[in-house]
Amino acid sequence: MTNTKQNFSKCLNDWGKRKIPFVFLIDFLLEKPVAWRLDEVDSSETLFDFNGFTNYSENKRNGFLPDFHFTKNPISFDEYQAKFNHVVNNLKAGNSFLVNLSVPTQIETNLGLKDIFQYSKAPYRFWLKDQFVCFSPEIFIKIKEKKISSFPMKGTIDASFPDAENVILSNPKEAAEHATIVDLIRNDISMVADKVWLERYRYIEQIETNQKTLLQVSSEIAGILPDEFDGEFGNLLLKLLPAGSISGAPKPSTLKIIKDAEGYNRGYYTGVMGYFDGENFESAVMIRYIENQNGKLVFKSGGGITAKSDANSEYQELIDKVYLPFAHVPSIVL
Repeated sequence: MTNTKQNFSKCLNDWGKRKIPFVFLIDFLLEKPVAWRLDEVDSSETLFDFNGFTNYSENKRNGFLPDFHFTKNPISFDEYQAKFNHVVNNLKAGNSFLVNLSVPTQIETNLGLKDIFQYSKAPYRFWLKDQFVCFSPEIFIKIKEKKISSFPMKGTIDASFPDAENVILSNPKEAAEHATIVDLIRNDISMVADKVWLERYRYIEQIETNQKTLLQVSSEIAGILPDEFDGEFGNLLLKLLPAGSISGAPKPSTLKIIKDAEGYNRGYYTGVMGYFDGENFESAVMIRYIENQNGKLVFKSGGGITAKSDANSEYQELIDKVYLPFAHVPSIVL
C-alpha cells in the first residue's frame, strides 16, 4: 500500500514491468494515491468489482433488496447559483473553455456503504470500509497490449423526457461541451501515445437508478502506446491526471476556478480507480460517489459548465445524479 505520489508511481511502474497484478485509487488532487498488490488486498477492508475483475465472492445483486429509504437534501438553488456565476464569469473572461462544477449533497438512508456496494448495479464499484462507496459508469482508460482507449462521458438526460435521445444529441450546448472534452482527452492521450484517433463519437448509454432511467452521452478515443512503453502505469497516470472529463480545459487555470467555486475537498471523488491483472489495465473515473463524513453520508455530484449553460438545468442535473444504482426494486425516495 502506498500513500505518496512518488511512491505510488514507482510501485505501479515496478509492478507493471514485472506483470504483478494490482489495484489502485487516486484522489482528485493526487495527494493520497494508494495501491495494493492483488495478493495483499484485505477483503474485510476493501471490496472492488471492476467490470468483473473482483475480490467480492458474495453476490447479492440478483437477490431481493428489502424496502429502503433514500432522502437527498441538496444545497439551495441560490447557493448553487453563486458558485455557478463564479464559474461562468471566468468562462466569459477566457480563463477556461469548460469547468466541471461539483457540490456535496447530504443524503439519508437506512443502507450502509457496504450494502450499497453489494446491491449496486454499475460496471465499476469500490468500497473502502468506513470511508466511501463508488459505483461509476465511466471508464477512464483501458490498455490492452499497446492500445490505449478512453471513454469520456459528458451529457445526461432523463430517459422519460419526450424524444430524450434526440433532444440531448441536438442540444447545441451539450454538443459544444462534449466536443471540448473530446478534444481535451484526445490531446491528453497524445501525450502518451504515438497515434491517436476518434473511434466513436457521441453514442448513448442507458443507466438505471432507483429513481429513473438516465441517458448518458459518451465517446471513445483510442491510441497506440510507443514500443518503449514497458508497463510504466504510474508515469502514464500522472501525465493524464486529473481526468479531463471531470475537471475541464485548460486544466491548470480550470483547477484554480474549481477550487475557488466549490470551496470543499473532493477527496477521492472524481479521482480514478482501477486494476492491472498482469496483462490488461482498466480504470474508471470515480463519479457516483458517497462518502462517510463523521457518521453522515454525503453524495458528491456535478456537471460540465460552459458560457452558454443554464443554471436551472445544471442544478437539476446534479440533483438527478444523486441516486442509488438499483433498478426495479421497492424503495421510498424523498
